Amino acid sequence: MNDHAIPSDELLVAYLDDQLDTEQRASVDAAISRDSMLNLRLQWLARSSLPFNQAFDELTRQAPVDRLQSMLDTLPSPERPQMNRRWFLAAAATLVASGVLADRLFLGWQSSQEQNNWRGLVADYMALYVPQTLEHLPSDDAAQQAQLRTIDSRLGLNLLPAKLALPRPEFKRAQILEYEGVAIAQISYLDPVHGPMALCVTRSSTGSRDFAQERRHGMNIVYWADVDHAWMLIGHNPTAELEDMAKLLRGRLSA
Repeated sequence: MNDHAIPSDELLVAYLDDQLDTEQRASVDAAISRDSMLNLRLQWLARSSLPFNQAFDELTRQAPVDRLQSMLDTLPSPERPQMNRRWFLAAAATLVASGVLADRLFLGWQSSQEQNNWRGLVADYMALYVPQTLEHLPSDDAAQQAQLRTIDSRLGLNLLPAKLALPRPEFKRAQILEYEGVAIAQISYLDPVHGPMALCVTRSSTGSRDFAQERRHGMNIVYWADVDHAWMLIGHNPTAELEDMAKLLRGRLSA
């Protein structure tokens, strides 16, 4: 594989199974660090060891079935298959692999009652994360500062790696997602005990709000708001631990 080739699914599976030599693994690591969509593809493949019956049921409940069925109906074939769980997974995997609106697809897996609930959208997205999603990412201060500047320009913040550092979880990546024109920043961490965790923020005009808690997709969430932004910290950590970290972050970010 040359330095800028996109790894095939077969190569990604071999990567996940630790079947690559040192040079091949380094090449895949470099490709993943350059391409967030490839990272999502790796994440999708990594979930293949999960119990699929339950996974298919959950995806069917959350999938935009009507939208995908209407797309299928436009195909010229005289024998169009009806939407089913496996077809949805194949369609979703194709979109992820091609990088076509992947973030919007994942963020859109939410029931119609919660389309405007940004915490629900983030929780849907975070439910796909496994440790392998983040563990290969380099902890490079210069790269993280560049990522944070992108967030600052979209959301009017002033973020620095030092303000976001936590005692145990390691800051791995910062990126901007977007849903229906609304920018959502995701600052990802990898906790060696509890796995992926994220601090997320979006603009808000509802005013300051103290800490509150909820639980989605088996993850705990602590959320709050200041004058201009809504924040949330999500992960598999115990709620009390998340709230302690949220208080630390809120104190630094409001200083």
